[in-house]
Amino acid sequence: MNVPESTPAKKPVSRLPAISAPIMRVQTGTHHDPFEVLGWHVETDGSSILRAFLPMAEAVEAEGLRMSRVVGTDCFELKLGTGVAHDPHPLLRWQDKQVGAWHSTLSPYSFEPQLGELDIYLLGEGRHMQAWQVLGARLKIIDGIAGCLFAVWAPAVQRVSVIGDFNVWDGRRHPMRCRGDGGIWELFIPGLAAGEAYKYEILSAQGQLVKKTDPYARQMFPRPETTSAIPAELGRVWQDGDWMTARAGFDWQHQPISIYELHAGSWRRHADGSFYSWDELAAKLIPYVLELGYTHIELLPITEHPLDASWGYQVSGYYAPTARYGSPEAFRRFVDSCHQHQLGVILDWVPAHFPKDDFALARFTGEALYEHDDPRRGEHQDWGTLIFNYGRNEVKNFLIANALYWLEEFHIDGLRVDAVASMLYLDYSRREGEWLPNQYGGRENIEAIAFLRELNVEVHGRHPGVLTFAEESTAWPAVSRAVELGGLGFSMKWNMGWMNDSLAYFEQDAVYRKYQHNQLTFSQMYAWSENFVLPLSHDEVVHMKKSLLDKMPGDVWQRFANLRLFYAWQYGHPGKKLMFMGSEFGQWNEWSEKGELDWALLEFPAHDSLRRLLGDLNRLYRTEPALHDFDFDPRGFRWIDCHDADQSVLSFVRQGKSPAAQMIVLLNFTPVTRFGYRVGVPSGHLWHEVLNTDSEFYGGSNIGNSGAVLPQAIPWMGFEHSFEVTLPPLAAVFFKVSP
Repeated sequence: MNVPESTPAKKPVSRLPAISAPIMRVQTGTHHDPFEVLGWHVETDGSSILRAFLPMAEAVEAEGLRMSRVVGTDCFELKLGTGVAHDPHPLLRWQDKQVGAWHSTLSPYSFEPQLGELDIYLLGEGRHMQAWQVLGARLKIIDGIAGCLFAVWAPAVQRVSVIGDFNVWDGRRHPMRCRGDGGIWELFIPGLAAGEAYKYEILSAQGQLVKKTDPYARQMFPRPETTSAIPAELGRVWQDGDWMTARAGFDWQHQPISIYELHAGSWRRHADGSFYSWDELAAKLIPYVLELGYTHIELLPITEHPLDASWGYQVSGYYAPTARYGSPEAFRRFVDSCHQHQLGVILDWVPAHFPKDDFALARFTGEALYEHDDPRRGEHQDWGTLIFNYGRNEVKNFLIANALYWLEEFHIDGLRVDAVASMLYLDYSRREGEWLPNQYGGRENIEAIAFLRELNVEVHGRHPGVLTFAEESTAWPAVSRAVELGGLGFSMKWNMGWMNDSLAYFEQDAVYRKYQHNQLTFSQMYAWSENFVLPLSHDEVVHMKKSLLDKMPGDVWQRFANLRLFYAWQYGHPGKKLMFMGSEFGQWNEWSEKGELDWALLEFPAHDSLRRLLGDLNRLYRTEPALHDFDFDPRGFRWIDCHDADQSVLSFVRQGKSPAAQMIVLLNFTPVTRFGYRVGVPSGHLWHEVLNTDSEFYGGSNIGNSGAVLPQAIPWMGFEHSFEVTLPPLAAVFFKVSP
């Protein structure tokens, strides 16, 4: 056997302590449960060991002792012998490795889980109707220590962390604890207070790192910031008890509802162009709206949104009142003040879609979560927005709880649900091949229908007297009928047919109107199929459609006369009323969110007179039962003559619950005065002319009937009595019977 003369000496091996896999996962930011490693733990020998992860630290102390670094990591350990007492929530002192300064902090990883098992179960079932009290950021005191509890739904991801200024936006510093297999993550961070900025950093299943605002954030920083803010707890003592008690018994079907729709950011502005605060709006808006006689205001979406030009319809913070106008507490004061002045508040609410902004809901976990992954189900191509996945329990819960949040936390009186038609139909605004049918091969969005029904059941069941309004532009049946009767359960539906037909008619020069007479009479073919609101909304005065006044034909006098007549037609017609701001005094320009309304126009008599007419129409509508008792019931309406197309005249009776509550509405849609015009009437008693849109008080030519007309026993149009009246040009006249 050949033996080598010598064996080379082996190089010495450096033997560093092996880093445990759990500690390494904390170091690399991939541990789904950092509590397995961090905080206090009892070793097998009965000793206690404290671990902290502080990547910015040069040295760390706890319990008056120096902690040792786990070699090769940013983890620090302190081991105490068996039976040695220690603080369950020890104060950590750490030295910044860059500047050498010492800081103090309490570890989040010494606290027990905070979310209850029932809460987690209900969230998974989609049945937690107060989800905002569980998810999001909430100030709490735990074991006598103040801080903030964060909780978020983010299933099928490797890690979720809370990031903010408090940890220099380092997602490794505050990873959250995963609670079970439902995708709920939570973490209590001591020492945080209201106003701190935060987001969630999410490591997706595929290793993608995304930073997201909190879906349940109740406060956001003003644009262009996209960060959530830890909210102060809402502590207002409400002073609207009388309003809320009365609302619970509100017989809204037989009461007047007249809505002033507005965009809070452009109703009025300061001289420098800045927004009014909620308190400033309350001081000026409430008396203005009350003087006009409206019963409710409707706010275009006031949930947080990054882009002013979206008017609030592309929402990034569903639970946060926009920071543009002040704090959530300030918005509460605004609503409370409205209620104390007997003015209801309706919110425009947007559950139909949300924007693609990468800091918010879109692909929240790096993958589709709140939306459908397939763009044929999950994207509005026309709008550039995403569609909620209504079939997912947690998504449905997010939206229904959000509706209840505004009702419960802010005492909102109604929700106008935007773009309902886009939710009902899978092929809405899509060409062939761009949509997927439901499981039965149809175009109906079964999950969205179920969501809307559940929404209305929850809202009306929990908050009697609260109203829901559907902006639904198709012939979908029973939108405003009870769910148990097969309907969608809304209180009311916007009458888009009446609005479109009426506008098309009024835009015609008077000489052609006799050929379009059916555009006004057709609404009675379906008037009682739904509980209708007659909307003259923001959508009709934007996007090159022109303002209402500018739509009217003829010279300036005729334009104002036509608009006065149009408003009288709206108030005489069955249905609740809605008008967008600025239309009440006849803006010439289209509405723009970039500035305030053209208030200077009120210096001109024609515009101020139009405003006075709106106030008088509202007061007439509110005080005369004939005009509101049966807004949704055919007992409240009867044609006198709907066939006089040649003269472009309509006449009808409005009837209240009492037989004596009767009113006649006569409308002349031409600039020709009609003398000796005979009208059948349902009573032989004296009829008083209670409103004439041609009055000089409203800027008209002051042609009328000397205040009252006595009928004759001459049968006419199916009535046993009739009278002859003068119909002023482009005007409406309201007559009330005097028993």
